[in-house]
Amino acid sequence: MNPADYDAWYATPRGRWIGETEYALTSHLLAPQPSDSLLDVGCGTGWFTRRAAADDLVATGLDLNADWLDYARAHSSPSLSWVEGDARALPFADASFDHVLSIAALCFVDDERRAVAEIVRVARRRFAIGWLNRTSLLYREKGRDGGSGAYRGARWHTPGEVRAFFTGLPVSKLILSSAVFLPSAMRLARRLEQGMPTKLLWGGLLLATGERA
Repeated sequence: MNPADYDAWYATPRGRWIGETEYALTSHLLAPQPSDSLLDVGCGTGWFTRRAAADDLVATGLDLNADWLDYARAHSSPSLSWVEGDARALPFADASFDHVLSIAALCFVDDERRAVAEIVRVARRRFAIGWLNRTSLLYREKGRDGGSGAYRGARWHTPGEVRAFFTGLPVSKLILSSAVFLPSAMRLARRLEQGMPTKLLWGGLLLATGERA
């Protein structure tokens, strides 16, 4: 998939709803303040980076794919920073950012555990890492047999597998939450989403949030 087609998906009714739903949960749990710094690891075309900047955060997007970063630069404000880099070896000092987020990116990265450790290392306050949830309706629709569309080649994890990534790391207040329970994004799905407890770990997004200890 090329970056223009990928980014255009977020402009569709389904893509916009899924993106906003995932961002709303992430923002609620990170609880950033205006002017806080935020790093988006595996930013791709920068949708979540731009969304964070729209909330007055000082946002930086990092990705390994130079072509996708070029697209992100061309479609964003000059105030945003874009860095080419590997999630497994982030080119930043310890505690460089108030918050670090990564949404459905590490599932395409070899050695996810190492990437998680790097995210924790560069976070000054809180982090939020989202995975694709193997115990979800979205997995049944898009994840089986190697995945389809933008999900092809992605790894899907259970809550237990996600918790295991943090074993031995200097983190506190680790919480797992979930969103996008009915990924069709139809009117009924949107209404039901509003009443679903995020502690039910059945949604397509499995989000781990916590603090650096």
